[in-house]
Amino acid sequence: MVSYKELGLVNTREMFAKAMKGGYAIPAYNFNNMEQLQAIIQAVVETNSPVILQVSSGARKYANQTLLRYMAQGAVEYAKELGQPNPQICLHLDHGDTFELCKSCIELGFSSVMIDGSALPYDENVALTRKVVDYAHQFDVTVEGELGVLAGIEDDVQAETHTYTDPAQVEDFVKKTGVDSLAISIGTSHGAYKFTPAQCTRNEEGVLVPPPLRFDILEEVSKRLPGFPIVLHGSSSVPQEFVKMINENGGKMPDAVGIPEEQLRKAASMSVCKINIDSDLRLAMTGTIRQYFNEHPDHFDPRQYLKPARANIKKLVQHKLVDVLGCNGKA
Repeated sequence: MVSYKELGLVNTREMFAKAMKGGYAIPAYNFNNMEQLQAIIQAVVETNSPVILQVSSGARKYANQTLLRYMAQGAVEYAKELGQPNPQICLHLDHGDTFELCKSCIELGFSSVMIDGSALPYDENVALTRKVVDYAHQFDVTVEGELGVLAGIEDDVQAETHTYTDPAQVEDFVKKTGVDSLAISIGTSHGAYKFTPAQCTRNEEGVLVPPPLRFDILEEVSKRLPGFPIVLHGSSSVPQEFVKMINENGGKMPDAVGIPEEQLRKAASMSVCKINIDSDLRLAMTGTIRQYFNEHPDHFDPRQYLKPARANIKKLVQHKLVDVLGCNGKA
C-alpha cells in the first residue's frame, strides 16, 4: 500500500471547495507519456494553478501502473524544481469501471478515483459507488460518481447516444453513495467528434457550430445540491487550428468539433469544479508532429518532433487554465 500523501499528491476535497467559492474550475488533463506530463506541469507552475492529472484504464495499461505512480511523484518534484513550493497536484483514475480497479489504483498511490456505474441500473450504480466510497474514504481518497451517459468514444468507454442526467435522482444518489463529486451529462461528448453535422449548424466559414449545452439541467442539479462539486466529462473544445494542421498534413478528420470555450467558461462560473480535457492535447500533439514530419522528412530523432509538440501542448494548457477555467493563481 502506497499513500498518495507519501508521493506529495493531494485529493480533490480542498481543491473543489476553493473552486466552488471562487467561481472557477480545475482542469483534469488526461496524459499518457512524459512529454504531455512535462507540458502540463510547466504550464501549471508558470500560471500557479492547481491541476488534476487524469489516467484512464487504457492509459494505465499503456504506460504501466508502476511507472505512472513514479511519474506522478516526479511531477510533484518537477513542479517544486520549477518554482512551485507547494504544488496542488491530484492523480485521478478516470472512468474506473470496477471496484477492483479503483482499489488497485488507491493502493498504488492515486489520490482520487472515479467509479463509473452510469451504464448500470440505478440501484446497481448506487451499490457499486457506495462500495468504492467506503473503501476509498478509509485512506482519505476522494471519489467521483456519475449519473447519466455521455455519447462518444474514449478508450474503452463507448456509447452511441446521450442519456441526460435526471436532476430528480441526484440528491438520493449523493446521499446514498457519499461521493465527493458528481459527473453529470448535459450534452458534452467523448472524443473529437462530439456532434454529427446533422446536430450542428455551420457558420459563414463553413465550420460546424454545435448545439448549446443543457444548462437548465446543470442549474436544476445545482439547486438540488447547493455547494456540491459537479464534473463535466467530454469537454475538449477540439481546437480547429490543430484539426486543420492535421488535415493539411496527411490526416483525415472531417467535421471534428468540440464544446465551445464560452460554454465551458459559463459552466466553470457555476457549480462545475472539474472539467475533463483529453482530445485537445492529443490534437495538439498529433497536428504538430504531422506538420513537423512534412517539413523535415529527413529527421528521425524523436526529440526533434516531440519538442515542438510539447511546446504546443504547454501553450494550449496555459490558455485553458487562464482564459477558459480561470484557475490561474489559485494553487
